[in-house]
Amino acid sequence: MARLRTPDGCPWDREQTFDSIKPYTLEETYEVIDAIDARDWRGLAEELGDFMLQAVFYAQMAEEAGHFSIRDSLDAINTKLIRRHPHIFGESKADTADDVKKRWDEIKLEEKKAKGEAPKLLLDGVSRSQPALMEATQISSKAAGAGFDWDNADQVLEKLEEELHELAEARKQASHEEIEGEIGDLFFVLVNLARFMQVDPEQALRKSNAKFRRRFAHVERELAARGKKLEDSNVPEMEGLWQEAKRAE
Repeated sequence: MARLRTPDGCPWDREQTFDSIKPYTLEETYEVIDAIDARDWRGLAEELGDFMLQAVFYAQMAEEAGHFSIRDSLDAINTKLIRRHPHIFGESKADTADDVKKRWDEIKLEEKKAKGEAPKLLLDGVSRSQPALMEATQISSKAAGAGFDWDNADQVLEKLEEELHELAEARKQASHEEIEGEIGDLFFVLVNLARFMQVDPEQALRKSNAKFRRRFAHVERELAARGKKLEDSNVPEMEGLWQEAKRAE
């Protein structure tokens, strides 16, 4: 990367900035997740290389600007891992994953106090720039950790029914903005339901997306085998092919 960024290196690489690389970082992150979902281990090896390139790229630009080097980044994460795992590298004890998570958060808070960082509100640490589903997951988890939560999944299901009723009522006379709000509330309750059932909503939705792709591809291929396009078919025919794909799975 240092060679690519030299004056006689690659014109494209030389022109990149921290901001211009951000979209590629997000893209590479999702490609890593896609490879994991597909259990494509060879593909994952390649995608992890692309993923690591993002860190190398940022670090190289930072070193050129005199901010830090990649060695600083690696030293920082090594130091952090040791500091936040006192049950491994120190004398503390942690018997469960929950114990580890609690101690991790305590140490993180101690680190911020040591840096003189002003206390933040509980949800200030949740990034607003991430996908909304992931943001909702983190928001609900933090609020639950502070005791603001339902007692069980049955109560969340009751809340889900309440939100569905409110959406149905909003459809009758509410504005588009109010309907949008009700749909947002519905999504948020679903995120909480997933948390109670120990399901990652982002991964659950990605798998449902993949399932829909597979089944719809079957519909399209079977129609093509009949000499038809999607627009030449109708809902009953497509539904029949959809159910056929479902049974095959």
